[in-house]
Amino acid sequence: MSLLHGRVQDGRIVIEEAVNLPDGAEVRLELVEPADDEEQLDVEDRARLEAAIAAGRQQIAEGKGIPAEQVVGELWAAHRR
Repeated sequence: MSLLHGRVQDGRIVIEEAVNLPDGAEVRLELVEPADDEEQLDVEDRARLEAAIAAGRQQIAEGKGIPAEQVVGELWAAHRR
């Protein structure tokens, strides 16, 4: 399953990135209702965030990531000091 982002424009849902789905592919939509005090990202900030996430995923795929157990261990050690 993939997570896609979109917006409503002129009463239609527009996906922000290209999709390669065959005709008749079933999709599920979930409306995201931001909290009143939640800041919304503008298009440029969202693009930067998604680029950073993609870069991180690429680094993990290349074996450049840090195992979660190590990160959690380091956080706990720093917290105990």
